[in-house]
Amino acid sequence: MFDFFKGFGVTFSTMFKKVVTEEYPEDFPPAAPRYHGRHQLNRHPDGLEKCVGCELCAWACPADAIYVEGGDNTEEARYSPGERYGAIYQINYLRCIGCGLCVEACPTRSLTMTNFYELADDNRQDLIYTKEQLMAPLLPGMEQPPHPMRLGDDEQDYYVQGPTLAKVSAQDPTKEQVR
Repeated sequence: MFDFFKGFGVTFSTMFKKVVTEEYPEDFPPAAPRYHGRHQLNRHPDGLEKCVGCELCAWACPADAIYVEGGDNTEEARYSPGERYGAIYQINYLRCIGCGLCVEACPTRSLTMTNFYELADDNRQDLIYTKEQLMAPLLPGMEQPPHPMRLGDDEQDYYVQGPTLAKVSAQDPTKEQVR
């Protein structure tokens, strides 16, 4: 008997509240800061890629969604400060479960996850993201690889002193290489 009045009570209590409508495609609501969205391959402050093509992310992926094929850097064509770089890098978002194990496995902090969550399409082939789609955009002061190492002579300069050297070279843009 009272359940009948409880049901109408819920109906009447919500009847006069303001309706909450999300205008999703037009209004892009932000995700939570720690949300695991689309991946991003990061760059060093001079524009070189952080990925060294070690394939640890592919080995750590439980869904087998990552494919990496490493290439060798040469002095004429340098894409990363190490000996190798990720020549082919693909993530299949049909398989990716967003667990983040690939990010934890990356020794160079090349791979991170962004808050971008629009990962749906009507074509299966478009959900296999390539290296060009995953690379972080070039910021002011960065140069599109291949180019020589600008922040030092070895990997130690890039991984330990990279941000400091980038600030110094940004203050004095005439210096091509800071030591």
